[in-house]
Amino acid sequence: MINGTILKKLYALQDTAYRDFQGKLLPTVDPKTIIGVRTPDLRKLAKELAKQDDIITFLDALPHAYFDENQLHAFILSELKDYDKCIALVNAFLPYVDNWATSDQLSPKVFRKNKEDLLVQIKTWLKSDKTYTVRFAVGMLMQHYLDDSFSPAYPKLVAAIKSDEYYINMMRAWYFATALAKQYDAIIPYIEGKKLDAWTHNKAIQKAVESFRITPEQKEYLKTFRLPKSL
Repeated sequence: MINGTILKKLYALQDTAYRDFQGKLLPTVDPKTIIGVRTPDLRKLAKELAKQDDIITFLDALPHAYFDENQLHAFILSELKDYDKCIALVNAFLPYVDNWATSDQLSPKVFRKNKEDLLVQIKTWLKSDKTYTVRFAVGMLMQHYLDDSFSPAYPKLVAAIKSDEYYINMMRAWYFATALAKQYDAIIPYIEGKKLDAWTHNKAIQKAVESFRITPEQKEYLKTFRLPKSL
């Protein structure tokens, strides 16, 4: 019953112009599965649904038929307050994540208070053969381990990833660009020593140069390490 009710609520929030716009940004998603619900509406609905005892029925109904259901699922998980329950449900959901948006918007708040255990999970996710599970893992390292919880061991994990997947390497580049802004002295040797594959190396420099958190002097220095595109 709840699954049908949720689908009706999603269609009631449909914005067809937004649906068409999203379709252009999500090449790995079948446009026919996009309802077109805007993110603020999904977040609001998720907060309401996360409080319902029967929401587990929806969370267990995998795979979902619609992209917007996956988005809603991610936002509901992000609201859960029990860490063990959240991790179990995240692990059940990750194999079904098939696009960058759902991967990036899955961000459980409860992770912030459980970083030691989360790191164990991240190391497991990094070994996955699923593109968006690996992307999610790198995103979690970027979100939770570049400030007070930073260790030089963490960028090594990201640098060690070998993949031809665009959506994994884009997240790796995003990670190193953000790391340059937050932990410049620890990260610049990865650029100076050309420790990343050429594409990720250049993309990380590009993103760093575009960042307002990188000083003009640092940007000019980073530009000197751009590699020829043929490499």
